[in-house]
Amino acid sequence: MPTRHSSDLIVVGAGVIGAACAHYAARRGLDVTVIDRGPVAGGTTGAGEGNLLVSDKEPGPELELAQLSTSLWRELGEALPPRIEYEAKGGLVVASGEEDLAALRTFAARQAQAGVSAEAVPGDRLGDLEPHLAPGLAGGVHYPQDAQVQPALAAAHLLRAAGSRVRLRLGEAVTGILTTTGGRVRGVRTPSGDLHAPCVVNAAGAWGGELARIAGVTLPVRPRRGFVLVTEPLPRMVRRKVYSADYVADVASGSAALQTSAVVEGTPAGPVLIGASRERVGFDRTLSVEALHRLAAQAVRLFPVLATVRAMRTYAGFRPYLPDHLPAIGPDPRRPGLLHACGHEGAGVGLAPATGQIVAALAAGGEPPLDVRPFRPERFGEGAGGREREAC
Repeated sequence: MPTRHSSDLIVVGAGVIGAACAHYAARRGLDVTVIDRGPVAGGTTGAGEGNLLVSDKEPGPELELAQLSTSLWRELGEALPPRIEYEAKGGLVVASGEEDLAALRTFAARQAQAGVSAEAVPGDRLGDLEPHLAPGLAGGVHYPQDAQVQPALAAAHLLRAAGSRVRLRLGEAVTGILTTTGGRVRGVRTPSGDLHAPCVVNAAGAWGGELARIAGVTLPVRPRRGFVLVTEPLPRMVRRKVYSADYVADVASGSAALQTSAVVEGTPAGPVLIGASRERVGFDRTLSVEALHRLAAQAVRLFPVLATVRAMRTYAGFRPYLPDHLPAIGPDPRRPGLLHACGHEGAGVGLAPATGQIVAALAAGGEPPLDVRPFRPERFGEGAGGREREAC
């Protein structure tokens, strides 16, 4: 006979989104089981740079989610151990020409109206913020609210800080969603037994579409591959997160083709991280020499000092992409008792605390901290906007 276990909430996925959902649910007094077929942060979270950005967000629902998360990350940065490497170091977006600079300043002005701190920096003052930047850039915008964290350690410590109310089941795959005769979720099936709960959270990241399918609903999450170059340890020569203005356009693009735009940042441990690339190639982890060459060349154009620095390794990850670039967060009316918390693309680490608070509130029968209607999971399929939604 299969082993039976009961919780108030089952979270499928032990990345930073799942960890945040479990963390805030436990703080509301819920008993949570987190299950993952791999280790903590074994998927997208472990392959991320740890970006906590408002600078790349258009005014609208995602920016509101990011602004809430920004304040929550500040709280977590004080409450969690220093090992998570939380740094409120700010970001700097730069433009090489006057046309790009004008577009960047227009974008920043719209963000400022939505409450984002955005400070225009003329080209001849960029060196005051980043002394090693290439000369001749037209200008940029400084975003003091941008920050960074070590994503895998952040996920681990979010789970640890939740205490005994969170139980981990690692190395176990979810093979089925248990339902009542009326179709309501009542738990999950695994090779080692059934786990019971009145509410299941889909925090499976790039595999969120597959878990939705197992639950009998459609959620068009697709993987969007990206590479990161890691240099040898260096003295701190890049003070902030620095990226070119075309990165914002790449984030907003739905193209399946390879796109690269330089994103360069130092880390407390010394290595410089160089991204970012995007392409939709399924779950293919094959090393793309073209992508790496582009990233290296673009990084050197921003920071010529990197031309003689050795790249020690590279790694790939899969961003969980949804067609409208908004995550799916909240209850699924097509499968009562199922909540989604996935599809954050490359912003999952930054948006994790707000997502966790929303899911925890809904699971506990409370009011979420912001309007979740733009993130409704059923918006892509039949019945969008139809039936009244019900949480747990």
